[in-house]
Amino acid sequence: MQKRYLFALYSFILIFLISGCGQEHLESKDIAQREENIVEKSVPAEKEKPPSTEESKVLPSDSTGLKAHFIDVGQGDATLFQFSDGGKDFTILIDAGNWNGNEVVNYLRSQQVSEIDIAIGTHPDADHIGQLDQVINTFNVGEVWLSGNTNPSQTFQRLLKAIQSKQVDYFEPRMEEQFEVGPLKIDVLYPKSISEQDNEESIAVKLTYGDIRFILTGDATTDDELKMLQSGIEVDAEILKLGHHGSSTSTHPSFLRAVQPAVAIYSAGLNNTYGHPHDEVVHLVQNAGIQLYGTDVHGTILVETDGKNYKVLTKKDGTITPSNSGSTPKDEDKVEPAPIVGKCIDINTANIEQLQEIIHIGLARAQDLIHLRPFSSVDDLGRIKGIGPARIADIKSQGLACVGG
Repeated sequence: MQKRYLFALYSFILIFLISGCGQEHLESKDIAQREENIVEKSVPAEKEKPPSTEESKVLPSDSTGLKAHFIDVGQGDATLFQFSDGGKDFTILIDAGNWNGNEVVNYLRSQQVSEIDIAIGTHPDADHIGQLDQVINTFNVGEVWLSGNTNPSQTFQRLLKAIQSKQVDYFEPRMEEQFEVGPLKIDVLYPKSISEQDNEESIAVKLTYGDIRFILTGDATTDDELKMLQSGIEVDAEILKLGHHGSSTSTHPSFLRAVQPAVAIYSAGLNNTYGHPHDEVVHLVQNAGIQLYGTDVHGTILVETDGKNYKVLTKKDGTITPSNSGSTPKDEDKVEPAPIVGKCIDINTANIEQLQEIIHIGLARAQDLIHLRPFSSVDDLGRIKGIGPARIADIKSQGLACVGG
């Protein structure tokens, strides 16, 4: 595999070094206990659709099958693939949860993981690469794949430092590249090139194990999904990881029809402030007769396959229903109905990740906020481009932002 190594890594670190207050970690969850008594939700037969034009791949006779763990990390993403070939175990991790937790390391330990062959950060947002530095510092990681886009956050800085200090091989995958890891085939669906658009240029991959295929697209948008289709790459898959936590910014109807999945899975936090998954995506998936699973209601979701058939198991028995029958606003227009009690983010001292917990404050506005502060009051946030009286009212209603709190 040809690698594009991360040259002048120290320069990257210096460029993106920013000041900020320390980040507090949530208490670790007892992941091992959560995995006990896992409930089988579905044992579907092979997907009923025309067979692939490619011949079925013959798996080694000693293969123990593949397990895909869609880990419950709250409002973030983390997916673990485990399989074997010729007595050798393989592990691939795609994304690593949010920056303010340590669920991923705990879960990997509960699954007796000691080495990770490939760790992929689909894009540099803190809810996807958040704990990747912990993973690199805890386990023996063979390679790290990143899109090549950068981010001025402390989370991204820590990741770069971990790659450098552990001397981990670094690679930037590009559209139409193909790789084989034991019996698993990896097709890179996206991006073709990068231009510092984090979500839009998320790494998207198709993983094929025998006749069973998985597609994961990070936070790629509907426009990017259409570009994947325009590339001519085959995107049929049995299992689709819905883009952007089930947001309406992803899952274009044409893309869903092309993938034609039997199962769709999204990762989102329970009662998250973004309203994920969005109602129109839930309707779209369910109206297509696709089985829908989400970590917010099902907990960690496990897909087991022998390369011919697969089954889906979940920690919890939950039902996904749209929250209302009306139209659903996009991420930045979602309002948490009840104020958050006992927690305050000081807009004059919070770091870039903490600021993004405030409604209407995404990465770009968080950067503007840091540049414009200090602020004398929450009302003063109106100095930020795109924050008007209505959004100020939403921010106050959320009850999270404060000055000198």
